[in-house]
Order: sequence, then C-alpha cells, then structure tokens
Amino acid sequence: MPAKYFAPTGGHPGQDQLLTDRAVFTESYAVIPRGTMRDIVTSSLPFWDKTRLWVLARPLSGFAETFSQYIMEVAPGGGSDRPETEAGVEAVLFVVAGAAALTVDGTTHVMTPGGYAYLPPDAVWTLHNKGQNTLSFHWIRKAYVPVDGMDAPDLIITNEQEVAPTEMPGTDGKWATTRFAAPDDLRHDMHVNIVTFAPGAVIPFLETHVMEHGLYVLEGKAVYRLNTDWVEVEAGDFMWLRAFCPQACYAGGPGNFRYLLYKDVNRHMRLSPGP
Repeated sequence: MPAKYFAPTGGHPGQDQLLTDRAVFTESYAVIPRGTMRDIVTSSLPFWDKTRLWVLARPLSGFAETFSQYIMEVAPGGGSDRPETEAGVEAVLFVVAGAAALTVDGTTHVMTPGGYAYLPPDAVWTLHNKGQNTLSFHWIRKAYVPVDGMDAPDLIITNEQEVAPTEMPGTDGKWATTRFAAPDDLRHDMHVNIVTFAPGAVIPFLETHVMEHGLYVLEGKAVYRLNTDWVEVEAGDFMWLRAFCPQACYAGGPGNFRYLLYKDVNRHMRLSPGP
C-alpha cells in the first residue's frame, strides 16, 4: 500500500464553528493540531517566491532550543535561489505533496512525496516548484555543531520507499523506524526518521531522555503520552517535546500510525556558553 502523507491546506473556519480545539502549550510539551494551521497564521521568508509556511517549532529559551521546523507551501512557479540566509546551518527536507526541483552544487534532483534530503551545513542549494500542483514539504533547520577532527556529514538525497525500516526488537515488526542516516555515523548531530506503529502497537514504557523532539503525524491516529497527560493525535498534528519529557504511545488503528521524528544526537552536553 502506498505511503500516505498529510499536508495542510490552510483555509479559515466559519463563524459557526466552536472554539474548542486540542492545541496546548505546557512547560514540557506542546501539541499543535492540524486545525490550527490556517491562513491567518502563515509566515513568509525573504527570497522565497509564491511561498508561505507554517512555523511548527523555533528555538525558545527554557524549552526546546536546538531546531526549527516549517511546513513550506510553494505554488507552481515558486521557490528560491537563496533559501538559507544563515551560515553554518544544516537542514532536512521531506516532501509530503507535489514535486520539488532541488538543485545542490549544480545537480538537480526531483523529489516527490516521501522524498528526503539531508543538506550539510553551508550547502549551496536552490529549490523550485516546476510542476502544476502545490508543493508541500517539511524544512527542519539546525545550527550544526562541529567536532574538531571530524568532517561534516555528506549530502543525502533519497525517498522513504528506497529505505528499509528497522524493526524494534521483540515487536514482530509492529514498531519500526525508517532511518535515513546511519545511527553509527557520529558526524551527524541530528536525526530525522519516520516511526511506524501497526494498529495496537505501543511504546511500552515512558521514554525519558535528553533528546528534544519534533513529531509530525504523517498518517493515522493514536493516543500519545506526554509528561503526565494522554493526548489524542491524528494525521497533521505536531508534537513538540523538550528534553526529558516522558513519552509513550498507543496506536489506535485502524491503519498505521506514522510520524516524522526530529531529535538531536551524538554530541557532548555543552557546559559553557556557546559563541
């Protein structure tokens, strides 16, 4: 069965709609439901034509500080010849609708839904929508943390369909992770994976660790444990977790529950103020 990827389309609710929604921001986590991604909360960026975006995450002092995440929406003919304006930034792009013409160091790659690109820090790239349909993709940005004596990671351009998921031990394949970067490649200081749960599968303990997380639900629904709360989430929702926030999951079915997962990895905990 082909993979499914939810992409917001904006719009605006009518005056007859109730205010009640599932959006919440706490000291340890946030839930941004898909129903909040309306026209009125979009943003724009310099040097991007025919483009708007929803900002899902940005560094916030005292909360999650390592990354930003956008859902980019590019109309036909839109795009950018100067997408990144900050030095030392690495990025992951993940396409959920339409087709992107991504050019890196002079070579153009066409990315369709499920397309994944890791762009090393200071990569020279452009991106355009040369098709007839709206392009929607996630853009996750992080200031790369270099290590003396270790090179930066290489460019990765692939598609989810080309990467075999890794089954979690003892789960009979009901819980699996699609990893686009090798976990033992310590050049990487962030991972962006896809986690898949079959109906009824669970995270059977409260994960509590130093990683910050961004979880965008690509498909399905579940109840997710965030700190002391169980929350219902569905395709199009975003969960944002600060370090050490306990988490667990129960996939409700009837289909797979899948999310795009960001986490910071493979670096010492900084003990002094950075530059």
